[in-house]
Amino acid sequence: MIGVIYWSGTGNTAAMAEAVGKGIAAAGQDVVVKSVSDVTVDEAAAFDKLALGCADMGAEQLEDMEFEPFYNELEGKLSGKKVVLFGSYGWGGTWLDDWAERVKAAGGEIVADNVAILGAPDDDGNTQCEAQGKALAEA
Repeated sequence: MIGVIYWSGTGNTAAMAEAVGKGIAAAGQDVVVKSVSDVTVDEAAAFDKLALGCADMGAEQLEDMEFEPFYNELEGKLSGKKVVLFGSYGWGGTWLDDWAERVKAAGGEIVADNVAILGAPDDDGNTQCEAQGKALAEA
């Protein structure tokens, strides 16, 4: 079972999460797509593989009221897990690279390129998300 866990302020990252989940399912794997507000850290840590999504907030950072505290607790449970990262942004776009370094430092393995999309995902963006989900499923 693969978990897709995300935070979305405008719905853009939620749409990306659904596309990542679609790619996982198309690869023949069971998937659960949940907002960070609907999952506990222990539930997230129980997944063999994780797709984590969060929009870019403020100065190239994760959303700090809900997702950052969740991720801080999850970080210590990522060792040996296969992970992909995605999110929508309005400016900048380097927060996923910084986040990937955090995942690697915690012992997680990034198994596909990060997917960062400016605003809402278009057809190309959905294709990128589905491909990322497929790569995670096959990793």
